[in-house]
Amino acid sequence: MHMPLTRRAKQGLAAALAAGSALTAFAVGVPAQAGAADGTSSVEGSPVTCTSHRPGLADRLERDIATALHGHGKASALALYDRTTATSCTFRAGTAFDSASVVKVTILGALLRQAGEEHRLLTSREVDLTTDMITKSDNAATNALWHQIGHAGIQHFLDLAGMRDTVPGPKGTWGLTRITAGDQVKLLRLLTSDNHVLGERARAYALRLMNRVVPDQRWGTPAGAPGTATVHVKNGWLQRSANGWRVHSVGVFTGGGHDYGMAVLSHGSRTMEDGVTIVERAARAVNRDLNLSRAS
Repeated sequence: MHMPLTRRAKQGLAAALAAGSALTAFAVGVPAQAGAADGTSSVEGSPVTCTSHRPGLADRLERDIATALHGHGKASALALYDRTTATSCTFRAGTAFDSASVVKVTILGALLRQAGEEHRLLTSREVDLTTDMITKSDNAATNALWHQIGHAGIQHFLDLAGMRDTVPGPKGTWGLTRITAGDQVKLLRLLTSDNHVLGERARAYALRLMNRVVPDQRWGTPAGAPGTATVHVKNGWLQRSANGWRVHSVGVFTGGGHDYGMAVLSHGSRTMEDGVTIVERAARAVNRDLNLSRAS
């Protein structure tokens, strides 16, 4: 459910694509569309809604997210949280998308929960498969784990995690699992806080793998992230005849006083590079605004 990024440089992925890649130009200064009477921003009629304990931060995020996604409001979604400022944002967070490879974090969570209920550690085979699945986005490893866990095991984890809008793909097609930005952020919150679903060791294992993703797959939500943060990421990319390229990224940022996460989903792009650009525009806006707030 993914293709290798053979044209992408292994460094500087958050800033630009390698020479020769086709990028769609987007105007930086496009103003956000006016929102409802309460002052919220919107993109093609869908509101960007943020709340925060930090004065002015919610308004700034709403404006900047709307600007970043201008022109793609009907083909994108975003959700985020920041515990240090008690901030959250949603944009079409309940809209369903084909998951592509971001579902692999859910599969990992389901396996870790299953092993916990069986009061055992992961086997050496499971360690190898989960490492390949997350750090390299290996599809063969994902197939093996998806079938091992089974539909019932995946659904059990989704129920425990409260991911009620996530629907496992039919007949073993894990890449066609239907996901929402809201549910993806529920999963990221689960990985970064004490809870009854995943224990401390399981959470640390999942985050460690997401931190070790190979360099040419570290695009997306890490774009513009502060150098003081430890970055954990998983991306997905999939082309289909309808709705073009699905390009998604979920990321968690910890350490150095950081404690936030975001999910940015998109479809309908003509090329994968166009989808990456959309996702990274939104991610840069979020990373900039949260960390400008922290610096101030």
